[in-house]
Amino acid sequence: MKHIFRKGTNPAAPTLLLLHGTGGDENDLLPLADRIYPGASVLSVRGNVLENGMPRFFRRLAEGVFDEEDLVFRTQELHDFLDQASVQYKFERENIIAVGYSNGANIAGSLLFHYPDVLKGAILYHPMVPRRGISLPDMSQLPVFIGAGSNDPICSPLETKELQQLLSDAGASVTLHWESYGHQLTVKEVDASAQWFADTFSE
Repeated sequence: MKHIFRKGTNPAAPTLLLLHGTGGDENDLLPLADRIYPGASVLSVRGNVLENGMPRFFRRLAEGVFDEEDLVFRTQELHDFLDQASVQYKFERENIIAVGYSNGANIAGSLLFHYPDVLKGAILYHPMVPRRGISLPDMSQLPVFIGAGSNDPICSPLETKELQQLLSDAGASVTLHWESYGHQLTVKEVDASAQWFADTFSE
């Protein structure tokens, strides 16, 4: 998978896995890493699927309708890539925090839905429910931040609350942050996630 790895100054800090939204690339979320934790190593990945020339992490059949077969395949692809990257770049595999926006948040959520202990935590901006009707792995005490827009036309507040409930029922510790905007990522949302990160992962 195309990616950027940037070694941090604090070897004990979690590695931040950056996952862009539809049409983005591995450069898009790099500024967020500096806001969330400037000393962390960063692994920023580009999705392997193209939709009308726009990179994505998995295919969809229509707006809000995921190609589940491709989602499962691409989730495994990303999971295997993390295993390889941790060896190549010598960071702790069990010390990864995903930071995903929109489509990137959905593939991060899919990692959590399909693999136990795959992430140490996750910051999900405007995520949807990746899959329904499957049993989820144990997420006991897994910290998850969800940033959502109360006027989001792509990801409704009902869907956001459904995802929160599914994660909580699996044992995750979910913090839900609302902004009165749509699907765009706001500065206040990023600042709230940075504060959450400091509170959750401070040494």
